[in-house]
Amino acid sequence: MITLSRVSKAHGTDPLFRDVTFSLLPGRRVALLGSNGAGKTTLLEIILGRQDPDDGEVNRAKGVRIGYLPQDVAEPGEGTVLEEVLEGAGEILALEKLLRHLEHQLGETTGAEHDAVLERYGNEQHRFEQLGGYEIEAEAHRVLAGLGFAPEDADRPVRELSGGWRVRVALARLLLSKPDLLILDEPTNHLDIESIAWLERTLVEHPGALLFVSHDRDFIEAVADRVVELAHRTATEYVGSFSDFVEQRELRMEGLRAAQKQQQRELADTERFIERFRYKASKAKQVQSRVKRLDKVERIEVPEDRDPRVRFGFPTPRRASRVVLSLEGVTKRFDDTPVFTGLDLTVERGWKIGVVGPNGAGKSTLLNLILGLIEPDEGTVTLGTNVDVAHFAQHQVDALRQDRRVVEEFAAGLSEEHRGKNVRTMLGAFGFSGDAGDQEVQTLSGGEQTRLALGRLMANSANLLCLDEPTNHLDISSRDLLEDALVAYPGTVLLITHDRHVIRGVADHILDVRDGTARLYPGDYEEFVGRARSSSTLLDDRVGTPSRSGLSDGRTRAPKADPARDKRREAERRNELHRVTKPLRREVARLEAELERAEAEVAELTRAMADPAVYEDPQKVAELVAAHGRAKDLAGSLMQRWEAAQLELEEAEAEIAG
Repeated sequence: MITLSRVSKAHGTDPLFRDVTFSLLPGRRVALLGSNGAGKTTLLEIILGRQDPDDGEVNRAKGVRIGYLPQDVAEPGEGTVLEEVLEGAGEILALEKLLRHLEHQLGETTGAEHDAVLERYGNEQHRFEQLGGYEIEAEAHRVLAGLGFAPEDADRPVRELSGGWRVRVALARLLLSKPDLLILDEPTNHLDIESIAWLERTLVEHPGALLFVSHDRDFIEAVADRVVELAHRTATEYVGSFSDFVEQRELRMEGLRAAQKQQQRELADTERFIERFRYKASKAKQVQSRVKRLDKVERIEVPEDRDPRVRFGFPTPRRASRVVLSLEGVTKRFDDTPVFTGLDLTVERGWKIGVVGPNGAGKSTLLNLILGLIEPDEGTVTLGTNVDVAHFAQHQVDALRQDRRVVEEFAAGLSEEHRGKNVRTMLGAFGFSGDAGDQEVQTLSGGEQTRLALGRLMANSANLLCLDEPTNHLDISSRDLLEDALVAYPGTVLLITHDRHVIRGVADHILDVRDGTARLYPGDYEEFVGRARSSSTLLDDRVGTPSRSGLSDGRTRAPKADPARDKRREAERRNELHRVTKPLRREVARLEAELERAEAEVAELTRAMADPAVYEDPQKVAELVAAHGRAKDLAGSLMQRWEAAQLELEEAEAEIAG
């Protein structure tokens, strides 16, 4: 379909990447990974033909249809959401128009001409049916629902939507067009967790090739069957999911380190020989031969991981009261539409809360209420004693002074009590060590600017930190840095993010915002998901239909509640669920344990096969290869059995929940 062969690109005299080689074939799902500034978007544009490589070749199959979703979509047209999405099915729309024209001709022709038109109409109608023309509008509505649109949103003009929702419209249009190759640049940036889960399933079923850039580990793990890592100015391809990539990359690094060590020993021996016999006439020929050989040796280099890690001890904030904030009977409406009705919430000192829920359910509205940026229509929002609040939102990145050096802009954002401290030490904790602190802000990538804004916010002595989607545009290493920083942070955290990996690493409480209320659950994200599944208050990705609250920033209609009835029904569901699913859960656990043992054996045999010394014994190589094949077959069989058992368990849970 598309093949890249030894592609290189430079910006001026600075090489961006070189010798990039890989293929995009039908059914292949490739994740393109790399840090901010590594050249991922440039490589995508070379594949699309929007830029030319400095060297190498890009071969595209004739007639290949490519669909591309950039990070920022172009200005929308004048149509409605549904009309814009249906434009993706251009061939079907053209056929529909042709059928209407032929129908008109049928009414105006007679005899042989009428028969010819009728025959053509039959052929085109058959083609229209094969392409799914009669179901295309229903398919468009299904895709829109999967991406979080409410049914009534289909008739809204696209121009009324925010940038994030316009990106969803563009994505829906691409999915409906079913191109041969789908290229997506950070498609999850504007999606909530439930829409991401729906998109994962949809992309896995996409029949064509897929190339996507993402920094969401869970998303990559669910979708990709190959990973191309763009790092150290070249690209390396790995077969498998994200976890396979991590394991294979470490094995590759171990092999390179071992080969480098062996080469260094051999070079040292050669240099000692040269030094020892340099002035002996009888050895002159051997010395010269070794000198020439030494000059021709291509030194093995091991790329070092230079990803930033938090090393900074955060300034200790003043001690807040035990109750950091409380909401009592809070109601908030927009245009008479309730976002929250009678909301009660208490947050205690030191809690780290992951805020989840569908887009539009009111997560940002809740933060704005807490921050005092908006007032409740009813009820009270109370901050505890000695509570100092820091808030991160995207507008703080936009407000950075582009003409300042990084160190100057970082210092300018610190409070008076911290400006006299070692600013460069604090700045280095957020990945701007050495000369990086002297760059101008305008030279930083979007992810690096986000990291800078986060760093100066967290270096102050606030004891309540409210973060609204801080992971957007952050690469994987920067997300790791943020996760480490939040774990080390000594205060209380409210974190809105769609990155499930970060939520798992940070949160010890989950706040689920939906249906006009917010429910606080103690425990980490996995406990929350398990609890939600067992009680049928589930995130809708279990049944494959995201909750849809529309585009009105959480302006949903609050349902009437009967607490006693709901509590009784929930208890009955839990008891029934436990009784029916007990043997299924036991079988899933047994297969999971067997699968873990089998995968550990595959990993051990893979490591053994990576040892160069093994290949000195052909018999041992044959035995290892055979054992590795048997272990992989067993692991594959167990994986299929485990997936079947897990599916059966989830179907039983769904039936009871229903």
